[in-house]
Amino acid sequence: MRELMPFLFLLLSIVAFVLNIFGLMRLIPLYFTLPLLFLSVYFTIYTFTHKRMYRGMR
Repeated sequence: MRELMPFLFLLLSIVAFVLNIFGLMRLIPLYFTLPLLFLSVYFTIYTFTHKRMYRGMR
């Protein structure tokens, strides 16, 4: 499931981008689409760059 998460967020980013285009055409409110686009891009970048690190023994 962890290997699938970056691609799910990538798909979500594409959907959010399309929704943002609709928002720019004033079909959907921008105050809904812009945070959705920001969060989806943030989580996409986070899942692609986050690496498993050894954090020591607890």
